[in-house]
Amino acid sequence: MCTAMRHRGPDDEGIYTDGPCGIGMRRLSIIDLHTGHQPIPNEDRSMWIVFNGEVYNFQELRPWLEGHGHRFTTLTDTEALLHTYEQEGIDGVKRLRGMFAYAIWDTHRQQLYIARDRFGKKPVYYVHIPGKGLYFASEIKCLLTLAELPREMDEEALRIYLQFAYIPDPHSIYKHIRKLPPGHWMTVDRQENVRTGRYWDLPHPTTDGDEDPGLTEEQACADITRVFDESVRLRMISDVPVGAFLSGGIDSSLVVATMAGLTSEPVRTFSIGWEEREFNELPLAALVAKKYRTEHHEILVRPDVISLVPKLLRFFDEPFADSSAIPTFLVSQFAAQHVKVVLSGDGGDELFGGYPSFFQADQERRFDQIPLVLRHLLSGLAGAAPYRAYGKNFLRAISRPGSLERYFESMSFSSYFLRERTLEPEWRTPADLEFYRRTFGSALMPDGADPLTRAMYFEGTAKLAGDILVKVDRMAMANSLEVRSPLLDHKLAELAATLPNRWKTSGGRGKLILLKALQHRLPPELLSAPKRGFGVPLAAWFRGPLREMLHDLLTSREFESRGITRKEPLREMLAEHDSGRRNNAAFLWQLLALELWFHERSNLPTLFKPDRPAETEALARVTTRTT
Repeated sequence: MCTAMRHRGPDDEGIYTDGPCGIGMRRLSIIDLHTGHQPIPNEDRSMWIVFNGEVYNFQELRPWLEGHGHRFTTLTDTEALLHTYEQEGIDGVKRLRGMFAYAIWDTHRQQLYIARDRFGKKPVYYVHIPGKGLYFASEIKCLLTLAELPREMDEEALRIYLQFAYIPDPHSIYKHIRKLPPGHWMTVDRQENVRTGRYWDLPHPTTDGDEDPGLTEEQACADITRVFDESVRLRMISDVPVGAFLSGGIDSSLVVATMAGLTSEPVRTFSIGWEEREFNELPLAALVAKKYRTEHHEILVRPDVISLVPKLLRFFDEPFADSSAIPTFLVSQFAAQHVKVVLSGDGGDELFGGYPSFFQADQERRFDQIPLVLRHLLSGLAGAAPYRAYGKNFLRAISRPGSLERYFESMSFSSYFLRERTLEPEWRTPADLEFYRRTFGSALMPDGADPLTRAMYFEGTAKLAGDILVKVDRMAMANSLEVRSPLLDHKLAELAATLPNRWKTSGGRGKLILLKALQHRLPPELLSAPKRGFGVPLAAWFRGPLREMLHDLLTSREFESRGITRKEPLREMLAEHDSGRRNNAAFLWQLLALELWFHERSNLPTLFKPDRPAETEALARVTTRTT
């Protein structure tokens, strides 16, 4: 199991066994390089811990723990975490500020305790096979080494993937493998009694009119500045070099600006760009680097996508189709040549209302005033219109019975009619409220909440944990790089939740209160630049270097025999994309990622060989520049 994920921790390995329990660890050494070998015991060796992540406030916890009589033999955050559990039990996790997945074996109780951080930055997969035990790991591939593991595919998880392009907690593509949700703990004893509980939930965003009447925008700005600066400072603590991803967007630029103000040394920054101008943000990133005199490294990429795509997708262990994984992998590979730790800007859009989908959800609430009878008529018109008719998807969206269904229609990776036309009936989701509630559970707010508030809460829980943070963790750890996210500090998230929505987003603009607090740190050009995602020229690649791979796989007898898509509509969709009549890149990428996963699944033994693509081969032609 440890060998299967050597890429996550190339520096060290440790294993401890005691009766029915065995725990193992692959370590990427960040804090206390010399005495931080895991597993680590407490003073009398009655408890042992393995830990993935970082606890940023461990230096504050240490004197408190010493005051209660605990003795330290290392300088690690791992030992502080263990003594916190020893002191307070399960409730000790609430004191932690950081990203973590850890397991503690209590020899006296003969009980294993597992916990995952509040946002789910670090993963925990597990499988319980009654009579044979409970197994857990940071990646699915570790569990697939178990001969006794049933490997049936979870068909419901595949249906979810075909709409949303990722598989949310607690599902996985394997029926018997589950994900411990963010903010949860789990215990299992010698008799295999399993208990789970939740210790934290993202606070519901404050709706307009429900805010604290004594809170002013000026005070909110002061609070944001204080907590944000503290969050960045804590994440700069390391015994190895620290850098930052600098995309040219607001969030990563604010992180870099704040880092520069907290150190006398130049901040190491890393940016990626494409030869295609519309996807290249290097000029904007360079403005920030120049303003703060960072040690700036930029890379202009034309990747060998034919070799890169299968290798990259392998690290997810299940179907995953967020194409921004490609630049995330490449910039992680680039940064890992210089540092072991980087800070990123992830989380700003979710907490402070930066996504265009939020503006759309807010604007579309007016459709709720349309009488139900008229909505039924519009739904019929949408269904009857030809597939290529303009406005067909819009008519369906406004005909939905509620704002939640409308929101999920708009943020799916493919339209309802595209899925209806291309997928066989058994693989289509019902696309109704009952299905969404069953799929996302507690990530959905009560019906009375307004559309914007519900959208922000969903993005900050299910979408963030199931998509964004999965992408960042796998692509960075594939290159043995640790990524820290100051904007996802739980104290900052709790503060953001107390602020009314109108302070965050209005008139098609987002992150208003964040910018009001901190925009003086940014070059003016960034404030007027249009928002871009961390995108790739996927549509052009599917008409160019990836065209042959795409067509070969999706028109193969092997893929067609799976019974997921309808042959002729899929071929028509490929031809439609080739001709440029319509951009079908997002859905084609979903299907390509799925078929590549099927290929990996049929060839499981090759998954367990240590694979370090950052070292073994070049996956891109690059032009690098350091300033």
